Amino acid sequence: MLEAAASAAAVELYKDGRGLVSCISSQINYANNLESNYNRLIKETDKLCARRDDMVAEANKDKTKEVTKKCEYWISRVIQIKEEVRELEAKYKKENRKGKKILGRRSCSKLSKSMAKKCEELHNLWLEGNFETGVLVEKLPEPVRTMHAPKTEDKSSLHWAIKEILDLLRDRNIRRIGLWGMPGIGKTNIMKSLNDNKDIAKMFDIVICVKVSKNWSIKMLQDVITQRLKLNVEGITSPDEIAWRISKELECKRYLLLLDEVWDILDLQVIGIPENEKDSKVVLATRYRDICFDMETDEQIKLRCLSEVEAYKMFKEKVGRNMNLPGIEPIAKLVASECAGLPLLIDRVARAFRKKDNFELWSDGLRSLRRWPSIEVQGMDESIEFLKFCYEDLNCDDRKFCFLYSALYPEDFEIYIDYLLECWRAEGFIHDANKFRVAREKGHTILHDLINVSLLERSDRMNYVRMNKVLRNMALQISSGSNNFKVLVRTPQEQQQPPNEVEWQHANRISLMDNELCLLPEMPNCKNLSTLLLQRNRDLTLIPESFFGLMQNLRVLDLQGTGIASLPSSISCFMCLRALYLNACVNLMKLPFNIKELMHLEVLDIRNTGINYLPIQIGCLTQLKCLRMSLSNFGMGQSRGVELRRNVLSKLSLLEELRIDVDPNNQRWEEVVKAIIEEVATLTHLTSLSICFPSMDCLEFFISTSPSWKDLYFTFQFSVGHHDSTKYQILDYFEYQIRRCLKFVNGEGVHPAISEVLAESDAFELISHKGASKLSDFDIKSINRMRGCLIEGCNEIETIVDGDSLHFNSSQESALECLEVMYINNVPKLASIWEGPVHAGSLARLKTLTLCKCLSLKMIFSNGMIAQLSELQNLKVDECPEIEEIIMESENRGLEPDVLPSLKTLVLLDLPKVRSIWINDSIKWSSLKKIEISMCQLLKKLPFNNKNAINLECIEVQQSWWDALEWKEEAIEERLRSMCSFN
Repeated sequence: MLEAAASAAAVELYKDGRGLVSCISSQINYANNLESNYNRLIKETDKLCARRDDMVAEANKDKTKEVTKKCEYWISRVIQIKEEVRELEAKYKKENRKGKKILGRRSCSKLSKSMAKKCEELHNLWLEGNFETGVLVEKLPEPVRTMHAPKTEDKSSLHWAIKEILDLLRDRNIRRIGLWGMPGIGKTNIMKSLNDNKDIAKMFDIVICVKVSKNWSIKMLQDVITQRLKLNVEGITSPDEIAWRISKELECKRYLLLLDEVWDILDLQVIGIPENEKDSKVVLATRYRDICFDMETDEQIKLRCLSEVEAYKMFKEKVGRNMNLPGIEPIAKLVASECAGLPLLIDRVARAFRKKDNFELWSDGLRSLRRWPSIEVQGMDESIEFLKFCYEDLNCDDRKFCFLYSALYPEDFEIYIDYLLECWRAEGFIHDANKFRVAREKGHTILHDLINVSLLERSDRMNYVRMNKVLRNMALQISSGSNNFKVLVRTPQEQQQPPNEVEWQHANRISLMDNELCLLPEMPNCKNLSTLLLQRNRDLTLIPESFFGLMQNLRVLDLQGTGIASLPSSISCFMCLRALYLNACVNLMKLPFNIKELMHLEVLDIRNTGINYLPIQIGCLTQLKCLRMSLSNFGMGQSRGVELRRNVLSKLSLLEELRIDVDPNNQRWEEVVKAIIEEVATLTHLTSLSICFPSMDCLEFFISTSPSWKDLYFTFQFSVGHHDSTKYQILDYFEYQIRRCLKFVNGEGVHPAISEVLAESDAFELISHKGASKLSDFDIKSINRMRGCLIEGCNEIETIVDGDSLHFNSSQESALECLEVMYINNVPKLASIWEGPVHAGSLARLKTLTLCKCLSLKMIFSNGMIAQLSELQNLKVDECPEIEEIIMESENRGLEPDVLPSLKTLVLLDLPKVRSIWINDSIKWSSLKKIEISMCQLLKKLPFNNKNAINLECIEVQQSWWDALEWKEEAIEERLRSMCSFN
């Protein structure tokens, strides 16, 4: 056993010896190969890095691509292993400095072994870097593709539109927004600014901007969108399949789609744009308002021209250093004004003036601009060709004629719509409309089309339109080249003498309005003339007897506001005259006997003339459809005059529109009106009546005998009772026309006739009434149709609606559900707007509430009322001395933060007791833009913090009052102070 044990031990010792020898030998070999392993390490590293550098270079060649995730991971491993190689390099250089001692040989061997192992790793990693499928893929689409939009901050009209759109994009209920306006007004710049906006980049995962263009197709739009989304649709030809792929790509994204230059209706679903639930939005820009409606936009924004200040600033920037020439500034301002606030035109004209380097060239350039279109002007002609497309795009000649006709009025002139439509009808531009009402409706359709393509625009005044200066010049240029629409227009600056003989002869339409004409030729040759506008030539006192002798084709004659005392006998030559305007001819005392020969006359206006009786010859104007006159034209109470009136109005069997103005200071008007009403009630074709009823009996007689007044299309302005003014104040609050209005003055109680008319009325004015303590006394069903209500000087009114009385057929009813505007002034006993329960739907459309001089009013929003006011935009409280809280805490406990979500303006004036708007800052005030506060000395706090009222833009207050306010935090005051306008 001992021998065996000894033998085994010897064997083990032999093995250990061999292992030791082998280990030493290996260490010696590694140590001997240190330098070669180092060189190999460097070579493998360089080879690996070269492959990596090639990949990076390939990726950098195409900025639309990036390396694959697999390749990116491989590169990160290369970077890591290179760092490990650096450590080995450092150790190698350190060993070299030690020399080749025994102790150092062991260290060298270990280092050499590590290098050899690292070389294998490097080689293997190099082999892994041979990506057979390639190293590059398309980059993911970036959230925003910057378009380097021009600045808009100094152009308030453009900046305003951007701000409006941003506010709407934050509204979760808004999905589609339409921006529209005439060519060259800045729509594309706005879309670019939206694309680049930093706030929008935070709101959406991706912004897609598409220029649609006129020759668009589904394929073209899909190509742009798939490229933006970097979708691979190669080989796919089916638009439906591409639409599906776009839809799948976007359905989980919060996207903003900007569609510029939309010419026609786009079905976004067909293109592949989904209606997802991710707060995605669409903004489209177009020349045509109807496109906005047809594409079901939730909101539409009309883009305005630049103001004079903005236009001049832009012009200066575009012109550059030539603006510094001596004496140039006054001329430059006039040049900029000729561009009418159109950015496109400013840009083109400024380019031309950049080349003018002295005063004389600038002066000549301005003169040329003013003479356009009679001469060619660089910049102007180019821009007009761009604008002219809107005109060429009109689908029929009649619409083109209607546009050209509007150029007869001066620059920026506000044209009354009803008058313009009457002229269009008289000229024959409106076809297939025997009835005057139908012609008006068709005229409004044409007007809508012209506004829709931005050839006309609505004025700030209701029921008026205007034509942009540049478009007017374009219309005059087009007319100058026409054979049957040659116009002659003279402005006050150009006209002091009438046109010469040749000008009279060749013109189809002549406008000499608002001049200083005092003489007219004896008998100009005007056989081609169809419109002659001479209104407001105050010095024109005499028209030669034969002046109209060669105007047999005249259809429109406007002499309004001239100084004439009579009409010449040559009016009998008017074989085609359709419209005659004599209103405000205060010196005109009578109409000529031969007026009866105007057999085709349809419109006659003799309001505010000196005519004090109505000649029986007017009864011969059997085609008359619209008559406007003053009560003084009837002779004011002379019995013989009444007989003449009976024999006149009753013969106008085709009369559709009648307006009779009353001078409230003339105390004898009641004697005449009763006889007139009896006659008017017999007219079977009447569709519009404006008249004053002196008493309830007159009103009752008319509505009980007239066959027309309850017709669906019948419109009226009825005033009942004696009053100081014929003006309907409530109409000033509306942006659109109110068709039926009732004014009740100095009445008593609730008369059935008033309730009957009120049930058909869109607006109601109740003035100085007695015998009613609340508006709902007039029967809730009667007042539920009205959109506007004015209550003034009613000393017995205590509340507007009593909710406890709203019970019909055993059910509760809403009240004032259509009301949009309520104006209450000087109602001393008014204690509240609403008493009792407020039923759902009540006041649901109220947008404007104005309370003025309500001396007893303490409570504005009673319990439950404020929850119904989701549409309220404007609240004004003025001279109501008993109000202590705008929103009373006792009536509105547990108030939700999102009440009054639409409120934009809040005006508080002369409220000596008011202490709070609301008790704290819990309300969001999400739409509030402007507040005005004056003479509210006890109001020490505002209900705002750093998170609410995020859209607030303007605060009009007195600085002394502001400085005395108390704040939770200074940061709130700092934020709000920047919005203050101190008065």
